[in-house]
Amino acid sequence: MRAAFAIASSRTSGDRPFRGVERSRRTYGDRRYAGPMNDTPAIRAAAESGLDFEIVRTPRPNSVVESAALQGIEVGELLRTIVVRRGADDYVFVLVPGGRQIDWPKLRAHLGVKRISLPGEAEAKEATGYERGAITPFGSITPWPVVADASVSGLHRVAIGGGGRGVNLHMAARDLVAYLNADVADVTDPVQPPG
Repeated sequence: MRAAFAIASSRTSGDRPFRGVERSRRTYGDRRYAGPMNDTPAIRAAAESGLDFEIVRTPRPNSVVESAALQGIEVGELLRTIVVRRGADDYVFVLVPGGRQIDWPKLRAHLGVKRISLPGEAEAKEATGYERGAITPFGSITPWPVVADASVSGLHRVAIGGGGRGVNLHMAARDLVAYLNADVADVTDPVQPPG
C-alpha cells in the first residue's frame, strides 16, 4: 500500500514562522516513511510498526488544552507520556490522558514498589532519547514497560507524542495499547480545578 498524505495546511514560505497544522496519513502496511514530515525516531518507529496512524504537526503549544485545540481533538484524547523511575536504571512509561494526573499512591501500588519518582531532565533524556515534553514510547532508546491509565480503554482515537514538540501521532486507542503491550490500570485522577 502507499501512504496517503493529506496536508491540512503547510509551512509558510520565506522567513515567516509556521502557524498552521500539518497532517499526513499513513495506511496500514505501508512501511515507507520518506519526506520532511517523517523525521523523528518516533515517526520512523511508528511507520515500521504496521499501525495505522496520522501525523499531526502543530506550532509548539503552551498547554494541553492548546495542544488539543490545535489538533482538533478533545483534551481527554491527548495522551501525555510520563517517564517514571521505579529503581536504579529502571523506568516505566505512564500514558496519562489530558485533564488527568498521576495518582502516585495508586501507581506505586500497581507497580508494587514503595518509592517512585520523576527523573530529572538529563536523566529522562538519557533513559528515553527524548527531551522532556517530547517523550514517547515510540522510538525510545530503551523499550521501557508501558502503563496506560484505565480511562484510555474507553477512548476511540488518541493522540500521542511523535518525538518532537508539536509532533503527534493519531491512532486507535486499542491499537496503541495492544502494540505497546501496555498494562492497563487505574493510575490517574481528574485534575482538580484550582481554588
